[in-house]
Amino acid sequence: MHHSSIHSRNYLGVSIMLLVLLIISVLFGVSLGSATTSPLIAMRVLLSHLPGLSSWFSAPDIATDMIICRIRLPRVILALFVGSALAVAGASLQGLLRNPLAEPYTIGVASGAAVGAAVVIIFAGGGLLGAVSLPVAAFLGALLTGVLVYRLAVVNGHLAMETLILAGVVMSSFMSAIVSYLLTVAGHNLQQVIYWLMGSLSLRGSDHLIYTLPLILLGVILLCFFGRDLNILSFGEEAAGQLGVPVERVKQLILLLATLLTGIAVSLAGTIGFVGLIVPHLVRLLLGPDHRVLLPVSAVSGGIFLIWADIAARVAVAPVELPVGVVTAFLGAPFFMYLLRTRKSRGYF
Repeated sequence: MHHSSIHSRNYLGVSIMLLVLLIISVLFGVSLGSATTSPLIAMRVLLSHLPGLSSWFSAPDIATDMIICRIRLPRVILALFVGSALAVAGASLQGLLRNPLAEPYTIGVASGAAVGAAVVIIFAGGGLLGAVSLPVAAFLGALLTGVLVYRLAVVNGHLAMETLILAGVVMSSFMSAIVSYLLTVAGHNLQQVIYWLMGSLSLRGSDHLIYTLPLILLGVILLCFFGRDLNILSFGEEAAGQLGVPVERVKQLILLLATLLTGIAVSLAGTIGFVGLIVPHLVRLLLGPDHRVLLPVSAVSGGIFLIWADIAARVAVAPVELPVGVVTAFLGAPFFMYLLRTRKSRGYF
């Protein structure tokens, strides 16, 4: 009892801290950029739109209100959801594959989504057809790759985890080759595809978000329910089966949900790497390996991380805007190397 009360108190403290961090991140996210306002003004503007508070708070002028609410807020919300989706997908794949280097990119799912999206950008163009079919195509690309990788890794009805990562790497290379081919035939859509492949949060209008964000939210919440199963799976599959976990079913569901989240995230923001790798690791270092804590905390932390990465992308070489995928790669690649080094010395897994 004593231990669990300490744990829950700890968890409450972490939750409050994350919430405060999230609010601060959103305020900075909507106030920093080419036309910078102060976070306090941003707070006033956002509060003025809440029902019942509009009489108390008001925006300083219409232009500021437009920039904050129409341009920046949808973008910050997008960063929050995409970061959340990638981090939870990464955390659950790392737990499932018992490999700290697993993430949506290492198992090839994201490259599949990129192929789907590139096909739509090149052949359907930017019209309404393109707008509607892009998320669908990216998701189908992710799903198809996920299914192929899964099929390659199933041996005698049993999903072999080490084969899954190898299959993912192979599929990833294959999909990258398809993307390279598509780039050579892209014609006048080349720039759009390249920008999209670098990952950017400025791609989608807010009309897309209405359909896709509820799906991300649902996927994240569902994956968070697998915390206990992932904890048990970490003792090995045989032990998990004896403890009453339907191992193959759980593996399929987690893979499907992680693929769903990655497909949607990639369809909204292009390929943004390393979020699913860095965030779960930092959370694991701070709070330990319990997936019941790791998954929800990663969800919020991933959102916060991507909001700040996007702020860096906007501010670093302003007025030019870097693709946010470039920022996460700059942060992620050294981190990945560090992990590879320390993993050997620590005897990870």
